[in-house]
Parts: sequence; C-alpha cells; structure tokens
Amino acid sequence: MKTTLIISLSLLMLFTISCSDFLNEQNPNAIPSEGYFTSETDVDKAVNGIYQAIRSNNCLGETSDLYTEERSDNTGRNDNQSNAGEPFQFTDFSLLPSNTYVKSHWNSLYSAVSRTNFLLSGIDKVVFKNEDQKAIYKSEALFIRALIYFHLVRKWGDVPMVTDYLTNYNDILKNTFRVKKELVYAQIVLDLQAALNSTIPNIQPAGGKGRTCKAAINGLLGQVYLTMGTTLADNKQQNFQNAKKYLDDAYAMRTFTTLSAIPYSDVFNVDKKNSCPELIFQIVYKQGDLNYYSSVASRNQSKGETINSLKVSTGQGTFVNPDLVKEFEASDLRKDLSVKYANDPIAKAWFITKYRDTSNAAGVNGYGGNDFILMRFADIILMLAEVNLYLGNTGEAIQYLNQTRARAGLSSYAISDLDPVYHSKFPNLKLAILHERRVEFAFENQRWYDLLRFFTADELVTYFKSKNQDDYGKSNLANFGTKDIYYPIPFDEWKLDPEKMYQNLGY
Repeated sequence: MKTTLIISLSLLMLFTISCSDFLNEQNPNAIPSEGYFTSETDVDKAVNGIYQAIRSNNCLGETSDLYTEERSDNTGRNDNQSNAGEPFQFTDFSLLPSNTYVKSHWNSLYSAVSRTNFLLSGIDKVVFKNEDQKAIYKSEALFIRALIYFHLVRKWGDVPMVTDYLTNYNDILKNTFRVKKELVYAQIVLDLQAALNSTIPNIQPAGGKGRTCKAAINGLLGQVYLTMGTTLADNKQQNFQNAKKYLDDAYAMRTFTTLSAIPYSDVFNVDKKNSCPELIFQIVYKQGDLNYYSSVASRNQSKGETINSLKVSTGQGTFVNPDLVKEFEASDLRKDLSVKYANDPIAKAWFITKYRDTSNAAGVNGYGGNDFILMRFADIILMLAEVNLYLGNTGEAIQYLNQTRARAGLSSYAISDLDPVYHSKFPNLKLAILHERRVEFAFENQRWYDLLRFFTADELVTYFKSKNQDDYGKSNLANFGTKDIYYPIPFDEWKLDPEKMYQNLGY
C-alpha cells in the first residue's frame, strides 16, 4: 500500500519520552528524532511514550466518554451550564466543525499515531541483544496505531493516513488529503496481522498490565473485521469469517472457563484490576498519585452520595439517560453496580456507580486507582454471538449470549424470549445481542460504535427518533440525522485544503 502523509501541524512534534515507565513523562521535544535511537533503553522509552499518548483524556483515557457515551443514547447533559457549551453539541447532535473538543480529539489521536510512527521509524537502528524483544516492541506500536486508526475511521470515515514519521512541514502540506475508509481499514488489518508476529504474551501478567497482548491483538482484529462486514459493501461474508477466526483465537487465550466464574463486580474492583482474568487491555492509573490518579469514580458521583468516592461531590455527576436505566431487566445484577438514583435537591437524576474507589489511599481528594478497561473477554464473547448470528450459526450465537446473561443472574435467551415484555422490546436475536451489549458495557465507550455496527444510517435515525424525549435529558433527539453518523472534519484541518480535506456531508 502506498504510504501517505498526515496533515495536522501537531504531528511535526517529536514525542520522545524520558521515563522509567509509561506513566511518567518529561519534555517530549527534548531530543531530535534523527539522533534519538541509540540503545534498547531509548526504544523502551519511546514505547512507553506511545502508551502515555493514549492515556490522554482527549485520546482514549477515562474521560474520553464525551466522544462516545455522550454521542450515544447512554449519557448526556442535563444542566444549563453544560447546555450552553461545546460539550453539549455531542449529545444534542448539533456539532459544528469549529468545536474545539472535536479538534482536540482529532489532534490527540493523531499525536498517538505520530508516536507509533516515530518508534517504528527508528527501532531498526538499534542492535538488540534479544531480537524477540524488538519484535514485541514493534507489535505494541503496530497494535496502538491500528487501534487509533480504528477510532478515527469510525468517527470520521475517510481520514488522512500516515505510516511514516514526518519532520518536514512542506511534505505535510503537499500531502494534505483524506484517504478512503476502505484503504484505512486495509492498513489497520495489515498492522494487526503484523503485530501477531512476535512472542508477546497471550495475556499480560500483573506486572505488564497496561501493555497490549496477543489476546488483545486478536480481539481487535476480530472487531475490525466484524465492523468491516457490517459497514462496508464488499466481502461481507469473508469479513465475517475472518472476524470469527480471530475472535475464536482471542477467546481460546482466556484463563477461565465461563464468565460465571468471574463475578461482574470483580471486573471493576479497584483491588482486583491486576488479577481479574477477564481483563485483556486497560489504561493504567495510580491510586493516590497526584499526577496519575483516576478521577472516574469521583467525577461520576452526585451531590449527597458517597458510593463512588470519599471526595465530596458538589455536582450531579455524569447524567445517565433514563432510557438506559429502563433497559435493564428487573433481576439484572448489573444494574445496581452500574447506576444509582441521586435524591439531592440539585441532583435528582441517575448517575454512574460502575467505577468506585472509597479507599483511604484515594482519600478525600478522590485520587482513585481505577484502570480504564479498553477490552475484556465479555466483549469477545458477545462479538462471537454477533458474528455467529451473521454467519447463520444461531445455536452458537445463543450459547455465547447466554454466558453474559447467566453471570448477570438472568434466564437464558430461549426462556426470556417467551416473556411478552422482553420479546416486545427485543423481537429478534440481533436486537437481543445489542441489548445485552448495552447493559454489559454501559459507560465503557462501546455503545456508540455498537449502534454504528448494528444499524445502517437510515435505521439508526429511525431508532433514535423512536425514543421517548423525556428519557433522553435535554438533548434534542429531533436533531439526529444521517449526517451524525460521522463527526465533522475540524475546521482548521478542512481549511488547509477544502478540496482534498472535503467536509463530511451535512456540516
């Protein structure tokens, strides 16, 4: 595939890291790129810098839910201050190309791409004592680059694509153009297939949490093929077959029997984040650390509540759409772990309780230790249910679906489908799987991508407009249209070359 170049000026920045682990970062522009890679230590620091990049809240960190959950029907904004600002545009489906949060997200994603390209451009200059370690570093960089492009292509469609590290401003301007999404997907697949060619662990041990692994690479490749099968016009059945292969490979790497062996609460227990066998890939945060703590517990807590954190909240926390709360089945064990109704006079609304850290180490400042999970085995299992459905393997699809239902204390799909209420809400297996994904992965930044995968643009418009406005907060569901499948290209990027950086339709 022809290598193309990126357009954002932020990508001229050199992201090299001087640190002992990927939570500690010094001046990223301190050392020129051409002279940086002289030892294995330099490579290790650059790899750590890649993980540091995705930890940014404008990239994939724990507060990146603005770009996913608030875009979906799970969460939103329900206060006047938020409604007056740019964040409200995401949930109100009134995004403008000038939105600075859209621009920040775009820049942060491409900054992570730049770091991967920097590492890949220089790693072969270093002689390694152990070539296996070099291959592992390459696997990590290729995985992250593929992961970032997967987010970009699903949010914007055609996007600029780069596989080289850039230092020349004129070359960037000369190659300012969007690449067709089919080619972006092809590069993602190439990167992930290449990433499998190393001795990287199937699952990282406790000391390696926060780094990718072979199960994560296979799982992402399966998700990519599944998305290609549902959203691209060509090769649907082959894409589904490929998705099943890689998802099967990821599932075979688990170290447990069925999901019921792992309590749902263990997945989000801050004390078990290094030992829970369901976790595949996560962003690491440090409990009690002033610079690298997690705020996901404290920031989601409503005024008058103490369930999430010892930190006293003065606000509402993240507003949960009643539409999501009503989707939990009556006996679903996941509901009470995931949401709670706050009864404070200024916060009479549902808020998120899925992430909790009330430890003394987190303290009254709310310096929590929650990791942010990007992939876990329940996701692999429900994607296997989905892809088997598409391939006509209904029995297998139901078996996988039943794994998550059993852990949640629910009856099997066959029994539930006999219930008139359940069947009226989810009249077919496809909608039952989508429902299961919604309640299983609420607030894990999955829902928006699930909606894009399960529905065509026109179907998604119908789906949103069939909802009750009263169950969706102050965001206006009537605003939703086919243009909202994609984000607008940031204005500053579009104006560099309005022809080659053409704007998405409707903006």
